[in-house]
Amino acid sequence: MLSYFCVWMLNRSLLVANAGDCRAVLCRRGKAIEMSRDHKPSCNREKIRIEALGGYVDDGYLNGQLNVARAIGDWHMEGMKACGGLGPLTAEPEVMTMDLTDEDEFLIMGCDGIWDVFLSQNAVDFARRKLQEHNDPAACCKELVDEAIKRKSGDNLSVVVVCFNSRPPPVLTTPRPRVQRSISAEGLRELQSFLDSLAD
Repeated sequence: MLSYFCVWMLNRSLLVANAGDCRAVLCRRGKAIEMSRDHKPSCNREKIRIEALGGYVDDGYLNGQLNVARAIGDWHMEGMKACGGLGPLTAEPEVMTMDLTDEDEFLIMGCDGIWDVFLSQNAVDFARRKLQEHNDPAACCKELVDEAIKRKSGDNLSVVVVCFNSRPPPVLTTPRPRVQRSISAEGLRELQSFLDSLAD
């Protein structure tokens, strides 16, 4: 079984096509935007498609055998490819597009071993910190893999980070909302009265 995805950029348009459990995540001003969906058999959309084509999902596995619903290969496995070429396992990719903006900083593309131990936002936060430190996408990839190993990932660990600027991601400052705390003299008296009643 081989999961795959393809990323294509033309001017400011980003297109991601994926099949399987690889994932592409865009960082837009520190926020993670998923540019692909993991094609797990238990995902409601995939489960409906699988069952409509004569397959089934058993304990999260396609026909009790595969933990992905889309991939290249594994046609030899029983029940994966029905007559006429249609079966519950498909190699047809899902396609997502996005118009890039000046706030888009980088794209993380990783296989399932990364996403088994990182949420998309966690990976963006981690990569962003590392890029702010050294602004080296290759070193950032190694650090993501090393961190996934520390987190006990038990699957394939491949990752690519593509930066859209030559500068490191900017430090984001979020102003704290100003909260005024006050209590009126009457409110203070009522509170004191209540506390006094508890002491009695």
